[in-house]
Amino acid sequence: MTWDPVWEHIFRTRNEWGRYPPEELVRFFARTYYQCPDRSAVKVLDIGCGPGSGPSWFVAKEGFDLYGIDASPTAITRAQDRFAAEGLKGDFRTGDLAALPYPDQSFDCVIDVGCLQCNTEAEVSLLISEIRRVLKAGGTHFSITSAQGTWGDGIGKPVDSTTFTDIAEGPFANMGKNRFSARDDLMRLYADFEQIELNYSIRSIGGGPHEVRNWVLSCRKGA
Repeated sequence: MTWDPVWEHIFRTRNEWGRYPPEELVRFFARTYYQCPDRSAVKVLDIGCGPGSGPSWFVAKEGFDLYGIDASPTAITRAQDRFAAEGLKGDFRTGDLAALPYPDQSFDCVIDVGCLQCNTEAEVSLLISEIRRVLKAGGTHFSITSAQGTWGDGIGKPVDSTTFTDIAEGPFANMGKNRFSARDDLMRLYADFEQIELNYSIRSIGGGPHEVRNWVLSCRKGA
């Protein structure tokens, strides 16, 4: 299992963290799926779904068939509780992202918001292979992941050439390992996908002296 148990502590202590979806995810769904005549027929998997947080909540609210998986039992319990309280439908499971408990070609879309970046280069290669396995032919994948130059890059103990742990400052402090990718890294990892679109976002943090840089990736599994 590639999951870092630090996330169990995080989900126990940050009750209101990440309740709403990032704008980039909303734009992706508007562009890709809002014209579908029957949204309930579109099966979406949120990997590293956390406690029914923004991405899962948004997908279910918009009427899509939502599935979520996370290795943290606390996260899954909170996701189930939140969805029950709000009358939303979602299938949430505790499980290993490196061995997804779903058959081949199960989903029309797999989304990742900040989960894949918490894995080393070797680990994330396996996770992306699993994403491709469970996607239907023609299915889409969306990911937001840390880019080189974001606050925390190069700080802490190196795990490999792009991954650090024990980051002492910034948004990833005390959050286990984090990977900071270059464009070429992602193009290599997603070489088996088609229609790769790789954009980026940059925002300042801490009053301006630091930046958070994210890659915003979408791609499609070939037929």
